[in-house]
Amino acid sequence: MSVTHVAVVSVPVSDQERSKRFYSEVLGFDLVADTPFVDNQRWVQLRPPKGEASITLVTWFPDMPAGSMSGIVLECDDIESTHRELTGRGLAFTSPITKEFWGTFATFHDPDGNGWILSQSAATAAASAT
Repeated sequence: MSVTHVAVVSVPVSDQERSKRFYSEVLGFDLVADTPFVDNQRWVQLRPPKGEASITLVTWFPDMPAGSMSGIVLECDDIESTHRELTGRGLAFTSPITKEFWGTFATFHDPDGNGWILSQSAATAAASAT
């Protein structure tokens, strides 16, 4: 038996409805589920349109305060056009697009301060250039 993939990442938020709007309207994620959960909570799950892994917007973990997550990487095919598209939807990036040997990236935060990385791998960029 072996681990095959990441299924769900819990993103700690303070307001699930506000965060659901951000992830769906600004980042373009698809809503997978928004259903009642234990103790009057909601299970709000979203996924990038072509993604396998999804996120769930959590408010119930005391050791995961809203805004405490960072470092999750969102991969894209074309960082320049994706950056323009997301900026046009109101996303404020916290870093410029930066090129490294492994790829190109820019960082941003969600409404609670969770840190994300938008990335295009060097391999994807090379394949796009040919």
